[in-house]
Formats: sequence, structure tokens, C-alpha cells
Amino acid sequence: MSNKASIAHRIKHNLSIKHTIKRTKVASGLVQTMVGGYRAATKIGAWQEPPRDILPKYIQAFCKSAAGAFGVEVVQVEPVPKTHALWASNHVSWMDIPVMGSVSPAFFLSKAEVEKMPIFGVLAKAAGTLFINRGSGDADTVADQISRFLQQGYSVMFYPEATTTDGKQIKKLHGKLLQAAIDADKPVQPIVVCYVNEKGELDETVPFYGNITLKESLFRVIDSDLPVKAYVLPLEPLSPTGKTRSELTEELQQRMQTGLEELHNRVLNKG
Repeated sequence: MSNKASIAHRIKHNLSIKHTIKRTKVASGLVQTMVGGYRAATKIGAWQEPPRDILPKYIQAFCKSAAGAFGVEVVQVEPVPKTHALWASNHVSWMDIPVMGSVSPAFFLSKAEVEKMPIFGVLAKAAGTLFINRGSGDADTVADQISRFLQQGYSVMFYPEATTTDGKQIKKLHGKLLQAAIDADKPVQPIVVCYVNEKGELDETVPFYGNITLKESLFRVIDSDLPVKAYVLPLEPLSPTGKTRSELTEELQQRMQTGLEELHNRVLNKG
């Protein structure tokens, strides 16, 4: 074996060991998070009936621990309010769920089928997840269900871009689910997130978009040596009163785009 080949082999071997150690550490952190979640759910009786009035603080602790296990620190640029609203966030990655779950009082949406899944279904139900009967994919039916949740006093989080992005700007929003806020007469609470590396630049490991698979994305985040901070910025809520769905969508589009630009200006290295 030549010198160059030998060096390349050693580098590859050392990287393999390094990645194995990192993956073991992340797995250990996630196991601890799961154990903590099970204990909390048992303590508050969430297995029988999720106590939604006190659940958010337990969900936030669980999600913060999960994000931390992946090496992501969540930073509130401004204090996140406890607004009872339809929460709308930009969507960059699967990491958005633990990040937003660690700061927001809103419950997440999930397909009704998830409730019947082993392990995940039980945990999701204990966390107060709102299960939606998507069926034919009728957005109006889903909006009706969300509206009822809002009227019952539960805040709900959704991603109006309807897909993940590179996080550099807000894609065209899909506003059909905003009908829920109009029907329930509850505000829309926008919030934006960006992932920043130690150089103060937008991180490129966390965004999950394009042709990358979920497995590839998970390992890309886990194998990264660079610490990442998730900066979240809550924006001024929007009142739906007297507005059409189209008007509310346009207003939300503008507010989220302006808000993301403000977030970038406040946390990114301008040098």
C-alpha cells in the first residue's frame, strides 16, 4: 500500500471511529430523553388522558432535551409568548419539531394513523398530539378540525410552506388551513427559525430538502462536528377579524418574510 493510500485509509478509519462515538453519544442522549418522557407521562397521568392544561411545559422539556441530544441549542431571540392561536412557522427540517416544541405552547398535528402505531402512537397521544383525519386530503375538512381544537382552547402549530426549504427565504404560503383561525376567531401567531453554525453562517447540515433521504439527513446532523444554534423569533400576531383567507395569507406571507430577514440580520455574521 502506498503512503498516500495508507494515510487515506487511516483518515477514513479515524473518521469511522469518530462517527461511531458521536452516534453512540446521540443515541444515549435520545434514550435518556425517552426515559424522561415516559417518567413524566406516568407522573402526570398522560397515558390515560393527556392533561392539556399542564402538558406544554413537559413537552417543552422533552423537546429541548431531544434537540440537545443532536447537539442543537435553542435560543429565543425574543421571549416566545404563550399566545392561544394558530401558530405558523417556516419549515427547514425535521429538527423544527423538537426546536419549536421546546419553546411553543402549541400542540402538533399528525395523521390519525399515527395514533395506532406501536410506541410512537402511544407517545404522540400522551403528548397531546392532535390527530387529523386527512382522508381524501380535503384541506377544508382539516381546517374544520383545527378550528374545533382552537375553540376548545388548544393552540395548534402548522407549516404553511407545506414543505421544507433551505431556510434562506419563505416560500409561497398555502393558506387553506388559515380558515381555521378565521372560523374560530383566534389570532395567527407567526414564528420563524434559522440554524446557525459556529461561524455565524446559516448552517448547511440541518436543512432537510431536495433529494436527501431522512436517513441521510439524520446521519449528516449526527456526524457533524460543528455546534449548531437554532434561533427562533416570534412575530406580531395577526388578527383574522374581517379578513378573507386570501388577505390573511398575503399578510402572513409578508410578515414571515420580513420576520425571517430580521432574524437573519440579528443573528448572522455580517462580516
